[in-house]
Amino acid sequence: MEWMSADGYLLARELFQRGVGAVYAIAFVTVVQQWRPLLGADGLTPVPAFVARVPWRRSPSLFHWRYDDRFAAVLAWVGLGLSLAVVAGVPQRAGTPATVVVFALLFLLYLSFVNVGQVWYAFGWESILLEAGFLAMLLGGHDSPVPWPALLLVRWLLFRVEFGAGLIKWRGDRCWRELTCLDYHHETQPLPSVFSWWFHHLPAPLHKVEVAANHVTQLLLPFLLFLPQPFAGIAGVAVLATQGWLVVSGNFAWLNLVTMVLATAALPDAWLGGTGGPLGGLTPAATTDGVPAWFAVVVLLAFVVQVVLSRHPVRNLLSRAQRMNASYNPLHLVGTYGAFGSITRTRFELVVEGTLDLDPGEHSDWRTYEFRAKPTDPRRRPPQVAPYHLRLDWLLWFAAMTASPTRQHAWFAGLLERLLSGDPVVRRLLRTDPFDGRAPTAVRVRRERFRFTTPAERQATGAWWHTEAAGEVTGIVRR
Repeated sequence: MEWMSADGYLLARELFQRGVGAVYAIAFVTVVQQWRPLLGADGLTPVPAFVARVPWRRSPSLFHWRYDDRFAAVLAWVGLGLSLAVVAGVPQRAGTPATVVVFALLFLLYLSFVNVGQVWYAFGWESILLEAGFLAMLLGGHDSPVPWPALLLVRWLLFRVEFGAGLIKWRGDRCWRELTCLDYHHETQPLPSVFSWWFHHLPAPLHKVEVAANHVTQLLLPFLLFLPQPFAGIAGVAVLATQGWLVVSGNFAWLNLVTMVLATAALPDAWLGGTGGPLGGLTPAATTDGVPAWFAVVVLLAFVVQVVLSRHPVRNLLSRAQRMNASYNPLHLVGTYGAFGSITRTRFELVVEGTLDLDPGEHSDWRTYEFRAKPTDPRRRPPQVAPYHLRLDWLLWFAAMTASPTRQHAWFAGLLERLLSGDPVVRRLLRTDPFDGRAPTAVRVRRERFRFTTPAERQATGAWWHTEAAGEVTGIVRR
């Protein structure tokens, strides 16, 4: 069907599909490395207990059929292998049927993890990745031109990600409208990056420029995505630039990376050097005169379904009570997105300590558990971990905002219990174990206020953070 062909987007399709494959690979690596201590049969929030109380229709997953840690590991490794095959372009070169099958399997596998992942997988970028993977399936392989309805759906997803994030900010914290949010955000974001200290100390006028540019990119330019070139391409380039800035200034897992991948769908091949340019070797010209009939039917059906489902995010965007991240169906398709509608002005951290003293008390030898990226040691520079997602470190940021994390977050109480028992699986989530595998006799949790040091303090002390005690959280908890 020639009328469905979008001319001049073969390279854009290739970059988008391989980019989605790369993000899937990162996501499955996090499953391989973190699933068992967080969600395994003996994890902090075990999957078997979850599937026993939540029916399949609410959380469709292969794990409703069967769950054990070995089965979960096999599915994760299969997902990683398929992801890397997409990055290498193997199913795309094999043709549209193979491309559809591989992306469908990736969607099914990752959906199975997300739908039983509970609080650890309750992030907007999980649904964005699932949507992007589903749409990548509808773009076809090298034996088919790019179907324009599928390309339009990718841009519609990018519009919802960007415009939703812009609206939630404008409607939310007044500092976004006053252009002052970045006076705080580089310091108080969940996991500051290796460059966040310098971004925090940029002049206040430049912070205002950052916020204003964000508003333009997220509230105005997304509408250009639905216009002919060069307007759609201009919007795509703006998204790539602003998301690249966020990659450097913070650790937001793969949120920025997957958004940049979506933006490639707005770039025409001519801007990428054309199929005869340096990137042209990624994909040959389509070998058919039009989209295969069977595939055209699949794409059109998916397009109609997505249009119908879009009524939910559209209503949300128009509502004054806009929700930040929400899925309206258990398949996580056509959801609504947004981030950081409100900004914290003060950073609190939970400092977890343990001791080997047989009679633990205030004067015992308390040693601090170091997490992989969460600030603890004031002299340790924040690391760069994105696009990898450290799920425990992220949730510890949320837990530090609450007055009683052990009561309000069941997983946090479970974490303390596992530290007391010396659980070797949970200890893998830590950066360092101060007791070299031995189980402490007691643990305690303190709350501290963290702020970036000033340039003068940094020069004098070598520390990246200044800390102040902000009270006890648990007292002494014995084994």
